[in-house]
Amino acid sequence: MSKVSTTLALPTGQVAVPTGLFINNEFVPAVGGETFQTVNPSTEEVICAVSSAQVADIDLAVAAARKAFKTTWGKNCPGTERGKLIYKLADLMERDAQVLAELEALDNGKPVKIARCALAHCFCAGKLREGRDFDIGDSVACLRYYAGWADKIHGQTIETNDLQKLAYTKHEPIGVCGQIIPWNYPIQMWAWKVAPALACGCTIVMKPSELTPLTALKLCELIVEAGFPPGVINCTPGLGSVAGHALSYHLDVDKVAFTGSTVTGRKIMEAAARSNLKKVTLELGGKSPNLVFESADLDQAANWCLLGITYNMGQDCTAGSRVYVQDTIYDKFLQLLVKKFDQVKVGNPYDEKTFNGPLVSKGQFEKVLGFIEEGKKAGAKVITGGGREGTKGYFVKPTIFANISPNMRIVKEEIFGPVLSLGVFKTEAEAIALANATTYGLGAGLHSNDAKQCMRVSGALEAGTVWVNQYNLLNNNVPFGGFKQSGIGRELGQYALDNYTSVKAVHFNYGEELEWPPV
Repeated sequence: MSKVSTTLALPTGQVAVPTGLFINNEFVPAVGGETFQTVNPSTEEVICAVSSAQVADIDLAVAAARKAFKTTWGKNCPGTERGKLIYKLADLMERDAQVLAELEALDNGKPVKIARCALAHCFCAGKLREGRDFDIGDSVACLRYYAGWADKIHGQTIETNDLQKLAYTKHEPIGVCGQIIPWNYPIQMWAWKVAPALACGCTIVMKPSELTPLTALKLCELIVEAGFPPGVINCTPGLGSVAGHALSYHLDVDKVAFTGSTVTGRKIMEAAARSNLKKVTLELGGKSPNLVFESADLDQAANWCLLGITYNMGQDCTAGSRVYVQDTIYDKFLQLLVKKFDQVKVGNPYDEKTFNGPLVSKGQFEKVLGFIEEGKKAGAKVITGGGREGTKGYFVKPTIFANISPNMRIVKEEIFGPVLSLGVFKTEAEAIALANATTYGLGAGLHSNDAKQCMRVSGALEAGTVWVNQYNLLNNNVPFGGFKQSGIGRELGQYALDNYTSVKAVHFNYGEELEWPPV
């Protein structure tokens, strides 16, 4: 029988980490004993083997989730009780923030100081400033936000213009939800998916990325400690082509939520259509623009543009990978930006001074370097960076390309690395046209001290989230999602609750009598 746990050496000491599938509040091996290896992107060495869910395992997890939905969760657990459990889970995650951050750094490459709670989320004079929460801190806040919603999900009483009748609506939990999360924010995406689903009374079968399964499994220990009934949350790491495929096609899954590439999002939509027409929400790719106008505070604009493309090593669906600068300030802005890029420390994710760790995997590393080489061959000019950092690990230097053209792949396609394409515009209309010249529409930013211009341009940008004089900051109470091919539905805020409920209309007759046969 395959092992279902291992012990890993982290800076805080030896830590036991589950490696089995989590079904019915127990860690178990895959039915057939299948495993896959997860790799440390800083050293390129194998961390451990993890159980790999197959079709039979997904069947077991879905059955467990269905049983819980019909017995101990869903309509059988009041919102006040669901909220208490979610609050408890948030408290436990906050307690274990340092260990979770170190485990994330090991498996994902994210710097510990970025992964753990109570960290800066903005720059001040080119340095990180304390006062905002990143991944784990934000995830704790997300759980608490939706814990507060758990007993406030209600419908309407509707006037039907009849003195003997009324109608009302109920928002009922949709049922068993398959949740497929990416490798770039393993903990945060876990929280974004789990929190609203639990608040609404849904049960969950989670499939974390096969590249970063460890923190999702560690969080399952907290699920048990918090007191959630068996089967409410199940975790089935495995290959997307196997476990993800089985979950998307499963006839007893009522809804799938997915964050990842647009290519995979299309496959999940197809699976939903070909199976049981399950509800689907998708948060997909982006090629997000930042516009810098001549009235902007250039130093601040440079800080935000830097954050937009180097945060999380550029492995961000809203990465501001295209920056367009007004021609009158282009040269000055470029000098500022290059200076700030050169200050980004790339290296060991356990070093408190590191801002960029390695990319998540060999495949992603080779993909990003391939884009950089293609940009060079296409005639774009490397201003800074442009290659690998060091000789071991999947580290890439933050890179700026200038002399770009709209038909270059580095300008059109999502790279998912610290690679910025820098362009120029003359007029506001040209800036808007350049920004909107993409099949994506997840995020966009603009920098200007002209309030009227900010209103005009923010209204004209075709994106689900527009930042004005900032970039990449999100709030748990504000909806997030995309236009165009960047997705369907919204996460965060009250809007996310709609993804996990079905509206039932009840027509109640309390007085009218029907004669038969009708006269």
